Amino acid sequence: MADVSVVVVTYNALPWVERALESVRGHETIVVDHGSTDGTLELVRERFPEVRVIEQENKGLGGGSNAGMRVASGDWFLLLNSDAWATDGALERLVAFGQANPEAAVVGPRLRYPDGRLQRSVRGFPTLWRLATEYLFLRKLAPRSRALNGFYGSGFAHDRPFEAEFLMGAVLLVRREAADTVGLFDEDFFMFSEETDWLYRFHQAGWKVLFTPDAEFVHVGGATTKKTWGPMFREQVRGHIRFLAKHRGRREAEQARRLLLVSLRLRGLAFPGERGRTYADTARWLAGSSVEELLA
Repeated sequence: MADVSVVVVTYNALPWVERALESVRGHETIVVDHGSTDGTLELVRERFPEVRVIEQENKGLGGGSNAGMRVASGDWFLLLNSDAWATDGALERLVAFGQANPEAAVVGPRLRYPDGRLQRSVRGFPTLWRLATEYLFLRKLAPRSRALNGFYGSGFAHDRPFEAEFLMGAVLLVRREAADTVGLFDEDFFMFSEETDWLYRFHQAGWKVLFTPDAEFVHVGGATTKKTWGPMFREQVRGHIRFLAKHRGRREAEQARRLLLVSLRLRGLAFPGERGRTYADTARWLAGSSVEELLA
């Protein structure tokens, strides 16, 4: 098998990080920690002394992944969330699929929740219409429709190899040669949309992003971000606007700001409790800031 370097970014990553690291043991592994205080570093150093640990200020998932990739030696980078792990033989099958498809910059596996349910990872690049279908819940009207559910891969069943626009970044196998052609993550994306931007750049450079169901990983999902959901939701919204500003221009980013503002005001009225307050607070943030201020 080709050389694979595993990069795991951690921030208070207990209890799942032990299972993540155990599942890729035997491969060069770099853990980039962003200030964990829950015993993550102590566990990694005690249980996995062979792992290289980098401690740095919190630069977001993209910035942490970049730090790991810069010191990695493999032909492939496996970017693995700290709450995800490989099932038996999954990494080997993932690499074999990548090697069999030399046009692929990025390969993603099928993801499942710990209870075995499918976790949909095939995505479509954000557009104003796709953001409307997501934030106004229009996609619920026709979950398998390309028109209403392009943001989530039009209901793709994740049961066959597929050329995707982009893949959710929980587990990504990235060809070093391809990364060398487009550069690493844009660190202006602190959290959310960093993989969207990166995979868009791969497409622009002529590479492919492929999904394969032959390799399966488990992904808990939100193990870190759910602890601070309010600020993380704001970063998700900011990521959409940053992506559109970078790739579609200031005018479309402003249109997205207005669209998200209206939709989140409606959500704030429709949902009770903390969820509704988070939507309303994010709407007020959007209302009180220009695109430039949101992205500063």
